[in-house]
Amino acid sequence: MNLLIKSATIIDPNSPFNQKIADVLIEKGIITQIAPEIETDTEIFEAEGKYISPGFFDLNCNIGEPGLETKEDLYTGTEAAAAGGFTGIALMPNTVPPVHSKSEIEYILNRSKKNLVDVYPLGAISHKREGKDLAEMYDMYLSGAKAFSDGNRPVQDAGLMERALLYAQGFDALIFSYPEDTAIAGKAKVNEGEVSTLLGMKGIPSLAEELMIARDLYLAEYTVSRIHFSTVSTTRSVELIREAKRRGLEVTCDVAAHHLVLTDEALLGFDSQYKVKPPLRTRDDVDALIAGLKDGTIDAIVSQHTPHEVEFKNVELEVAEFGSIGLQTALPLALKAGLDISLIVEKMAVNPRKILNVDIPIIAVGKEANFVLFDADEVWEYNKKNNRSRSYNSPFIGHNLIGKVLLTCNNNQSFK
Repeated sequence: MNLLIKSATIIDPNSPFNQKIADVLIEKGIITQIAPEIETDTEIFEAEGKYISPGFFDLNCNIGEPGLETKEDLYTGTEAAAAGGFTGIALMPNTVPPVHSKSEIEYILNRSKKNLVDVYPLGAISHKREGKDLAEMYDMYLSGAKAFSDGNRPVQDAGLMERALLYAQGFDALIFSYPEDTAIAGKAKVNEGEVSTLLGMKGIPSLAEELMIARDLYLAEYTVSRIHFSTVSTTRSVELIREAKRRGLEVTCDVAAHHLVLTDEALLGFDSQYKVKPPLRTRDDVDALIAGLKDGTIDAIVSQHTPHEVEFKNVELEVAEFGSIGLQTALPLALKAGLDISLIVEKMAVNPRKILNVDIPIIAVGKEANFVLFDADEVWEYNKKNNRSRSYNSPFIGHNLIGKVLLTCNNNQSFK
């Protein structure tokens, strides 16, 4: 891949050219020159007023393969990721069979070789994600798993979580906790509050999330282990993690992009496309999440990309599945939340890789060209034609969004 990007604003905290406007020359997938003005006969991409940053990295992506390819396979999933500016994705083990042994890890890694998007499968914490016995974590780690999670199933057994934290510590792996106490959440579908009352539906209280975060923080402190919380969504959750960081615990967390702009009021029309888990919360919660991003309590923004076939979403709110696709809308939602460009790059490109302990791309001479070029002001319509996912379960399809990915490059490949 040979390309000259003209007059782009570089946003990369690790680059000597951070915040500078420059031309960037890529030859055979390597950045060979960065300067105020470069002359070459290479293909030119005019980027005045646009931003170039390290490619985004998603810590919470669901792709159906293996077993659920009618929702999403690795080809369509990585294409949607590239369209959203992601050059790396961590895959949740929510497949059939689950990713709970080295066979599934190796299958996904082999299937995703030579892709523009780097794929990192997360291994399951428990066998079959049933929350009873530890999975073959060390075997999966040797095969390439960087971290472990039971995906959208919380580990209810405190003893099992304690053993997982201790065991992972032995080979410096990371445990992801999906914080929900199912005994409290029950079978409810929406956030507990005024909206759930208006809808006439039983609600999921914030306590269900916060109680599990409190428990796992105690376990992490007791075992002197690292822990990462996936998709926190409430004010008290942010406060608990902020206090834990203040006390020196090795804790990180992320937030789903849709939780930064949507509240549970979106469900007043009974539109099942807004049904996600954790559920959409209140305006106070949204404000607390944004504040947590700005003060460093929340480390990363994720897409929580969760594809479903039409028959699982275009049904009554009560019976619809949780989740929406989000790879192509993560950047526009982060911009809509009012976050500045540098903070978005930190939370979507740099910190996710730090958390997973993988190499962080740098916009610098001699480095591999792993970047996203985007326009923070361009208005575009997200529709079924430009949606790259196999599924269409997004509340934003048919809407105009602000902030468009123009070019994604990695592994000597590009996606426009």
